[in-house]
Amino acid sequence: MNPASDPESPSRFAAALAPLDAIYPDLDALYQDLHRNPELSLQEVRTSARMAEVLRGAGFEVTERVGGLGVVGVLRNGDGPTVLVRADMDALPIREATGLPYASNATVKQANGEETPVMHACGHDIHMTCWAGAAELLSRGRDQWHGTLVFMGQPAEEVARGAKAMIADGLLTRFPRPDFAIGQHNSPLLPAGTVAVASGAITTAASTVEIVVRGRGGHGATPHLAVDPVLIAARIVVALQGIVAREISPADPAVVTVGSIHGGTKANIIPDEVRLQLTVRSYRTEVQDQLLAAIARMATGEALVGNAPEPTVTVAPDGALPVINDPVLVQRLLPVWARHLGAGHVLQVPPILGSEDFSELQAQGIPSNFLWVGSSEPSVYAEARGRGAYPPHLHTPGMAPDRPRTIRTGTTTLVLSALELLSGPGDQPGRLPGAGSAR
Repeated sequence: MNPASDPESPSRFAAALAPLDAIYPDLDALYQDLHRNPELSLQEVRTSARMAEVLRGAGFEVTERVGGLGVVGVLRNGDGPTVLVRADMDALPIREATGLPYASNATVKQANGEETPVMHACGHDIHMTCWAGAAELLSRGRDQWHGTLVFMGQPAEEVARGAKAMIADGLLTRFPRPDFAIGQHNSPLLPAGTVAVASGAITTAASTVEIVVRGRGGHGATPHLAVDPVLIAARIVVALQGIVAREISPADPAVVTVGSIHGGTKANIIPDEVRLQLTVRSYRTEVQDQLLAAIARMATGEALVGNAPEPTVTVAPDGALPVINDPVLVQRLLPVWARHLGAGHVLQVPPILGSEDFSELQAQGIPSNFLWVGSSEPSVYAEARGRGAYPPHLHTPGMAPDRPRTIRTGTTTLVLSALELLSGPGDQPGRLPGAGSAR
């Protein structure tokens, strides 16, 4: 029996976590600094430099500008497995409305020159803080494990480009290739102090599709002399709803949502074209391919019925694959979390229809685990649920994690997961933890 997994031998976990109280004030200060200074996807210059500084302070070998603004830290500690721990770094173009004393007032110029407010409305500042805490605790606790840690600070998660870029720039070849990968995301849909995981699919594949419907413009009073793309676009929106309802098996959850439709300038002018933007999501790549093919077919068919030119259907290249947790790895980690957080604080949940480019690591064949860390203050959560509601969710102006509980729980979970997967002091050199033991 490997001491890392022996229920009677939890000492190395406790020893590694012991300094958490001492380092918490620094983690809290880091969180507030990151929250005040958010940066949009592909603009994380200050943030990535800050993460590099954190890793150097913890004794990691640090490489910056991996795949653009990515940061990679490596900590070698003898023979043993290699474990990758990932955190994302980018924020969102949202004006913060939390009223917190450390709220973001940041604004940036977009590519079109317009100013936009920026906020960590998805909690990536929490992710980075827990990641920093885990790096420090694992570095201090090197007498409790053997192997190699690779800490991945990833830009551009919100546009699903950062993980691909880092992998393309040698994340898995220039640095030690991981035997395991760990990632996590805060969730206001759960009370702080809890963690939740799904075995198998936990998030969906996601694709963004643009449909350009072309017609022939004209006067609104003489529609018979025009080909109206607004009418054709409206028929496409309705027709698309039949894909999930009638072409996809009820056993395969899927979503086709038209989130944007733009066309025309004036009530009495029939425009030349209308643009639709869609988000398309499912848990299996085969279903995703079926959805995308059906969208193109229906758009083309409705244009043909409307006597219009064939529309342009474009799938954006920055889509995300589904995140599929390794079931064996989940079952290995669950008892470790339960022993240290309490069984009632460790939940198994169904997957959601959100998406995450952590999936790019899994697509490279790396056994991985991605989990949710509850981030709502428990009494606020209980009051909201009593009304049949939830606290402000991700991607909203009022999203505000319960930072002490969330930082402590997220940091603890990363440390527990890494220690379970690294070799313990009593393991044979180079032996994977648990190899050959009954599970």
